[in-house]
Amino acid sequence: MSDLADESSSDIRRQALACREAAQAVAALSTEAKNDLLRAMGDALDADAEAILVANAEDLRAAEAKGTAGAMLDRLKLDRQRLAGIANALREVADLPDPVGMVTRRETRPNGIEIARVRVPLGVVAMIYEARPNVTADAAALCLKAGNGVILRGGSEAVRSNVAIAGALKRALRDHGIPEAALTLVDDLRRETMVELLRLNDIVDLAIPRGGEGLIRFVAEHARVPVIKHYKGVCHLYADADADLDLALDLLLDGKVSRPGVCNALETLLVHADVADAFLPRAAAMLSARDVQLRADARAMARMPGAVPASDEDWDAEFLDLILAVRVVDTLDDAIAHIRRHGSDHTEVIATRDEAAAARFVHALRSAVVMVNASSRFSDGGELGLGAEIGISTTRLHAYGPMGAESLTIERFVVRGSGQTRNLRN
Repeated sequence: MSDLADESSSDIRRQALACREAAQAVAALSTEAKNDLLRAMGDALDADAEAILVANAEDLRAAEAKGTAGAMLDRLKLDRQRLAGIANALREVADLPDPVGMVTRRETRPNGIEIARVRVPLGVVAMIYEARPNVTADAAALCLKAGNGVILRGGSEAVRSNVAIAGALKRALRDHGIPEAALTLVDDLRRETMVELLRLNDIVDLAIPRGGEGLIRFVAEHARVPVIKHYKGVCHLYADADADLDLALDLLLDGKVSRPGVCNALETLLVHADVADAFLPRAAAMLSARDVQLRADARAMARMPGAVPASDEDWDAEFLDLILAVRVVDTLDDAIAHIRRHGSDHTEVIATRDEAAAARFVHALRSAVVMVNASSRFSDGGELGLGAEIGISTTRLHAYGPMGAESLTIERFVVRGSGQTRNLRN
């Protein structure tokens, strides 16, 4: 079937084909040109800040009228500080090394051929997300930095915010002579259209869903293109027998309370029995003062006034709220076993002064991010030096953990010879 015939089949297919064509123009840009574009995008967001915040306020009112609250509403909300942070993230991505053309390995074989592994763009990335208007800018910045085109399919709850942000970013594209289709915001939000997009395996090179577990499972079940998955973030803090308890309390407070509705927030606390008497009453007082509901096993309940019994489901839950599951364990290996059984391969934290225990914890767990004496809230692309992130992969494909621009490229082999043949005799 010709491209002309394909283009007549559906609007989403035509949009995807246009994005693929525009992606070739992006891939041809120099590092300097891409960085200038990203900085101009940050400036455009600053210039349109008032209009973006007005659009976001309309989205918030509509969401509240539908009964949206808690974590979803927090993810949707923009203010001047958050919007300035989004603009600055674009500039930070511009300042990062360009992954395109990066030689990751070079060697010469015995027959004299030279082999290099070189990073190249993926092509077209489809980003499917819910109430996170910041993703519109973050995904655009990272995809463009990596030489890709991007198709953005946001949720209906953030439609006005996404349109306003995309409008500012597209103006920067026009000013720099880049086809606007390189950043395609899908305006048809029907599920049937999303399914059709996910089946365009001859055009779309990767789909990245970002949102609730239901959205991610829907994308994974209907896609014919490769999918990077991150179902949920069941993040653990383990307070070891040799933990600095003041440090552990700080990690607990920051990880649970600072922003409970995000995927790198703590959901479960595991405490070694040797420090349970000293640690848990302090933790309970601190968390209760901040309205955290505690769901605990029998041994933890005995040391935490106000706690209620944990159910079996609580150990697997991503609460995304001021709720914490708590368990007392007898050994480090018991903590590791609990995490292996109930974790989601997102982020795990150990608080300890014992280097051997820390090493055991790190090597025994396969989660995408493992922290030693640092808050789970650092499990974030910006905090880990990526400038921004397009998502956190808990799928063991070409990328694992927070994904920046480098994760939106792939390695290919470039081979140089001087006439060598494999089967002919010289």
